[in-house]
Amino acid sequence: MSLIIGTRGSALALAQTERVCRLLADQGIEVDMQIITTEGDAKTGVPLHEIGGQGVFVRALDEAILRREIDAAVHSMKDIPAARPPGLACCAVLKRDSPADFLAYEGTCDEIAVVGTSSTRRIAQILRHDPSVSVKPLRGNVDTRIRKLAERQYDAIVLAEAGIERLGYRLNGDRLPPDRFVPSPNQGAIAVVCRADPSLVETLSALDHGPTRLDAEIERAVMEEVGGGCFTPQGIYCRDKNLIAEVLSLDGSRWERIERRVTTLEEARACGRELRSRSETLIREAYEALGVGT
Repeated sequence: MSLIIGTRGSALALAQTERVCRLLADQGIEVDMQIITTEGDAKTGVPLHEIGGQGVFVRALDEAILRREIDAAVHSMKDIPAARPPGLACCAVLKRDSPADFLAYEGTCDEIAVVGTSSTRRIAQILRHDPSVSVKPLRGNVDTRIRKLAERQYDAIVLAEAGIERLGYRLNGDRLPPDRFVPSPNQGAIAVVCRADPSLVETLSALDHGPTRLDAEIERAVMEEVGGGCFTPQGIYCRDKNLIAEVLSLDGSRWERIERRVTTLEEARACGRELRSRSETLIREAYEALGVGT
């Protein structure tokens, strides 16, 4: 069997796709990579919530699969939005890498006054931790963000630790503990998406890591019930069925949080509904501040 695997063209996306290709080659499957430019790659000067949220990194690859230009695509799972087009299947979730955020900085931690990130979750969590810092927008691929840090446009930037590790980078900074800086749903997980073709799904599902998939599906179930995607400052993290989920105000001064043992998707959805109910005011205020509709 020979497959065409689609990917974004960033260094991180290519590293992730090359990992999948090596795993498939170990299964005796021939693979070709095809690079596809997404809207999120083309529009790097504005926050994600202004150009459509998480889906801007995924949409073009979805469409290429459905047009049969490629057989499958590799994604950072956290980029995949809750609403998915018919005809697609998440056929594999690889064993999770670090779920944590990483605060990279030049100099010392005590000198940090300006932090770069465009994630509403990271903004809120940073300000909760230290309301005195200034948070300024930062987009672009990992290399672009690191370059801007080196140019001292920021004193510190926040990156996903998994991305740094996949690229083999060593940066000065600190790992942010996931119980205090609760990650985005599915952060650190790589997903493979393909056409909902039973033979294709069966072939690619050999890469699936069951425990990671369950934790990831629990996180997504909570996310879907809370709603909002990248518009809502929310962290959702499950490890070995132990769930932490929170919604924050944009300025980090208020939050609602759930910590619970969750063993089924039904229990996860119940947690999500409870968190949504407790967080209605925070979610509404975030949407109003961002100028988007609920």
